[in-house]
Amino acid sequence: MTPKLPRNLTPAVIGLGALSLLSWFACGGSSKAPARVEAPPLSARFATAERLDSDRKMEIAGTVEAERSAEVSSRVMAMVRAVHVDLGDSVAAGQVLAEIDPATTEGQSAQARGALAQAEAALALARRNYERFQALAESKAASDLEVDVARSQFEQARGAVEQARGAVAAASSVARESSVRAPFAGRIAARHVEVGDLAAPGRPLFSVESRAGRRLVIALAESLAESASLAVGAPVAVTLDARRGLSGLGEITGRVAEISPGPDPRTHAYTIKIDLPPLAAEGKLGTAGSVPAGSAGRAHLAIGRAAAVWVPREALVESGGLTLVVVRDESGRAQTRVVTVGETLSGGAGDRVEILSGLAGGEAVALGLSAAPLQGARFASSEPSGREKP
Repeated sequence: MTPKLPRNLTPAVIGLGALSLLSWFACGGSSKAPARVEAPPLSARFATAERLDSDRKMEIAGTVEAERSAEVSSRVMAMVRAVHVDLGDSVAAGQVLAEIDPATTEGQSAQARGALAQAEAALALARRNYERFQALAESKAASDLEVDVARSQFEQARGAVEQARGAVAAASSVARESSVRAPFAGRIAARHVEVGDLAAPGRPLFSVESRAGRRLVIALAESLAESASLAVGAPVAVTLDARRGLSGLGEITGRVAEISPGPDPRTHAYTIKIDLPPLAAEGKLGTAGSVPAGSAGRAHLAIGRAAAVWVPREALVESGGLTLVVVRDESGRAQTRVVTVGETLSGGAGDRVEILSGLAGGEAVALGLSAAPLQGARFASSEPSGREKP
């Protein structure tokens, strides 16, 4: 008689049971599970992640500007006859940059001189008339009213002469503007005019900047102004983006030259100008050369002290765009942490890196690993090699 199977057993369950039975026979009928093979212990050096109080710094981007700069324009509305400089040319103080058609200014000067001549003639006539009435008054031949009228006419004529002389001086000053000149020694940073253009008062023709003297201009948010505690003359660490790759030039020390008395009402930020030391062309500090105006730079401002975690640079492992640190746990096994790094400090014991997140301090971190090991891998050594402070 064939035994009946329980109704709740489906064909899939029966198949799984048969497969398990076959596996049991293949293993010799033993119920003992195969032993797990563990990888050999990892060999590594260790250091302790130090939690120390350190200066907190804020990096603020800015723009390099010339110490002196000017937009040169003409006071004359006339055609440009000649342009004598090009972009980037060096110029001396008072050098002629462009010439404006002098016809208009010459006419204004002639008109002013003619008005002065008329005023001087009227003054001479008023003086003689006043002197005549004074003489008549002494012989009682002229009344006091007539003398007063003559005196008033004389004073008016004298004032008209002074006014005409001022007009001549103003016309002569404008006439000199037919030659546009450099206000100081420097170089042409921008040229906005060509021969045949119409020069007009207030329209910039050239931008001139000094060759020596550079400043990094930054905008400091008013929320950070108090903690930064900047003052005129205070030293500030500065880096220049274009020169970071040059040997011998890392951080340079600038000094605060100007601080705006209040924040800008639109940006709510203070304008800080930091004087930069002169830089030679090869990127080393020197007495010649300068940083091009318009270059990008960064000011590193101290904004107080706070506790930070520091580890040797050797503890960092880069993998897939992430920065990792391998920590030895209490059982001597590897635990990989994703960390966020901050600034780097160089010292006699090697570079150390600030860890902004991922470590709490006091962990034993592995050094010199080329890649992160498997999670839970055992270390051969379990003692940190030393505790080096930054």
